[in-house]
Amino acid sequence: MKIKELQEMMYNLYFHQDNKRGLFKTFMWLVEEVGELSRALKQEKLDKRKIAEEIADIIAWVCSLSNLLNIDLEKALFNKYPNICPKCGHNPCQCG
Repeated sequence: MKIKELQEMMYNLYFHQDNKRGLFKTFMWLVEEVGELSRALKQEKLDKRKIAEEIADIIAWVCSLSNLLNIDLEKALFNKYPNICPKCGHNPCQCG
């Protein structure tokens, strides 16, 4: 699935709810999911299934925020990361 397709799917599934909730509360859901990922990563024995679910949740909430702001996430990612490091301009990154 391409990022644009994922963003469109999230729009179709959740935009009406996200729009009612508003930008700040939607952002707070994203922050909560990042916290859940943080807790999962701190465990001595990593549960990769749980970690994968939290990463998926984070990406979904980023899509929701992008939809609320009318940002084409795929385009924004490519503009920021055009197959080179945005800081050093190399691939692979040489910032080290």
